[in-house]
Amino acid sequence: MAKAIKKIIKVQARGGQANPAPPLGPALGQAGVDIAGFCGKFNEKTKDKMGQMLPVQITVYEDRSFSFIVKQPAMSTLIKTELKIESGSGEPNKTKVGKLSKAQVTKIAQAKLPDLNTVDLDAAERIVMGTARSMGVTVE
Repeated sequence: MAKAIKKIIKVQARGGQANPAPPLGPALGQAGVDIAGFCGKFNEKTKDKMGQMLPVQITVYEDRSFSFIVKQPAMSTLIKTELKIESGSGEPNKTKVGKLSKAQVTKIAQAKLPDLNTVDLDAAERIVMGTARSMGVTVE
């Protein structure tokens, strides 16, 4: 028999650096989760993505056990990492902050594909291009 789900928590944590401080501690504490146990497992699983902000979906069960899914970083984070820029443009229509090549768009789309609501790589690439455009990044 499947365990009864008590709560699903969606938070963001830095890869390999989860700790009981807010926002993680209070969110897990309210659900009755072993905070130190979660932090240990999360840090072990994400040490290869050290320092990146990662969305996490934590499923808490009635017996206070938990499971979690680590998703890919936000699309804008992937674009900023690829271009090595600090932030997007404050005026995306006027001020451009970088250029993505077709190969870079494909690379980002493939990385983010498991989290998107499509299985089609072309559609995923269009989503990447749309996010890039809204950040003031041009696509070649």
